[in-house]
Amino acid sequence: MMRLRREDPRVVGSFRLHRRLGAGGMGVVYLGSDRRGQRVALKVIRPDLAEDQEFRSRFAREVSAARRIRGGCTARLVAADLEAERPWFATQYVPGPSLHDKVAEEGPLTAAQIAAVGAALSEGLVAVHEAGVVHRDLKPSNILLSPKGPRIIDFGIAWATGASTLTHVGTAVGSPGFLAPEQVRGAAVTPATDVFALGATLAYAATADSPFGHGSSEVMLYRVVHEEPHLQGVPDALAPLVRACLAKDPEERPTTLQLSMRLKEIAAREAQGLSDGRPPAQRARVERPTGRLPEAERIGGAAEEYPGRRTERRTGGGSTPRAQGGTPSGPHSRPSSSRHPQHPGGPSSRPTSGRTGGRPAPRTTGTGRRPARPDPKLMRQRLIVFVVVTLIVALGIAAAQKL
Repeated sequence: MMRLRREDPRVVGSFRLHRRLGAGGMGVVYLGSDRRGQRVALKVIRPDLAEDQEFRSRFAREVSAARRIRGGCTARLVAADLEAERPWFATQYVPGPSLHDKVAEEGPLTAAQIAAVGAALSEGLVAVHEAGVVHRDLKPSNILLSPKGPRIIDFGIAWATGASTLTHVGTAVGSPGFLAPEQVRGAAVTPATDVFALGATLAYAATADSPFGHGSSEVMLYRVVHEEPHLQGVPDALAPLVRACLAKDPEERPTTLQLSMRLKEIAAREAQGLSDGRPPAQRARVERPTGRLPEAERIGGAAEEYPGRRTERRTGGGSTPRAQGGTPSGPHSRPSSSRHPQHPGGPSSRPTSGRTGGRPAPRTTGTGRRPARPDPKLMRQRLIVFVVVTLIVALGIAAAQKL
């Protein structure tokens, strides 16, 4: 922002002016506010142009275009006076730098940022074109990056769909490097004209330069019509789409609706890639469900099955995770018909060395039930009782024989 100059007005209509926001070919834009404190961007035609009927007509078109457009990607019209000595109109003030200033100060945007900005601008252009308006001068300096998203401003040379791009014979209206070939040739403008400008704008956001380089207006216009754009530095995810936007033939360019949908997909994918540093192939391998538990849950060669989690049963040579000894460990496991039966007292009846949860790995019988383990103390007690009873019986028999 700049301070007001001596020649600048202090009050326009019901708005008090505070600062200069900038100046263009048609006039000066001021920061103002109304009695309620609402801030506006107020544009006033230059004194030397206020008497030019052509410029008054162009200014009236800008106001008419702003009134017809509905959508959140443009600055809302607040008030206007086309009959004043110096015609003016006020729109909602949009805080934030222009895309041009943002890139010039901080460098090119990331692929995710470019896709997000492009998706919002495409959606805004859908509303612009539905109102029967073609912006015709979409470029980085006419895009403001507000906290609520990008906003398209300056419809000073906007025109109804199908109108010529020339104000005088042989003179193209717009900014070299962002003009579409049909504008340079003087052909009718269409929504595809804005698509070309959006493609050049996205290329600038990625490279901090016009896709047609630098030079005089004549050189730039020649390149737009006859040469292919330079897209070195544009991220691979965006390059094909940007190149399609910059097609020489308007019929070969995507529509704004197609652009919006495609750029939203790219923005979502790129944002996910930024939040996860792993390569896409590696993320796919990790995130793809396999039916196996993580290694941290695999203890002693046996996978513990937690409530609510279901392990995948494998066939065709695969096997369900088992404890040592080939025994299924989960509560839903079934015995395999090919497993050899366990023989009590044999080597396989001993507790296995693999443990799950700090306990010996469970064994099952051929019926799927766990066999009862003999209690040594109880066995000794039974043996003593058996010996005592045997001795008593023997003594009784011996006493009977003596009698």
